[in-house]
Amino acid sequence: MATFELMPGDVALGQAGDTLKTLLGSCVSVILTDPRRTVGVMCHIVHVGHPNAANKHNTAFGSVAMADMVRRLYQVGFAPRSCEAYVVGGGNMFPNLFTHHHVGANNVDWVLGYLEHHKIRILKQDLGGAGYRRLLWTVGPDEPAVETVSTS
Repeated sequence: MATFELMPGDVALGQAGDTLKTLLGSCVSVILTDPRRTVGVMCHIVHVGHPNAANKHNTAFGSVAMADMVRRLYQVGFAPRSCEAYVVGGGNMFPNLFTHHHVGANNVDWVLGYLEHHKIRILKQDLGGAGYRRLLWTVGPDEPAVETVSTS
């Protein structure tokens, strides 16, 4: 069994029994998994949308990260539309400065729009608020564990 600790911009694929984990602030993590939970791919999105030409392979960008996740799923025999998602993050790291729309909210909006557009069902989401989140998932039947740490 392997453990993959994702840093901002990372993407990792695990098989049943492998552990995927990351720490999120305004970033958003997406986990895509097959309905039987035998495989899981996780990303740590920093920037939403499409990058400029200099960053076209940079998985810190949402569109690049999601494309990499899709590629990895196909490599192990799964179509993304057959998968389900967990979505975590998008916190407001500066709630005293930004009371309405902030970077985390932009990240959440983009990711939810992407998943809806591609008809990927969200099983559970833990989004927004003010705080960091520790995300830990062992690929298998249990849901990912999310621990929120307040910024205040």
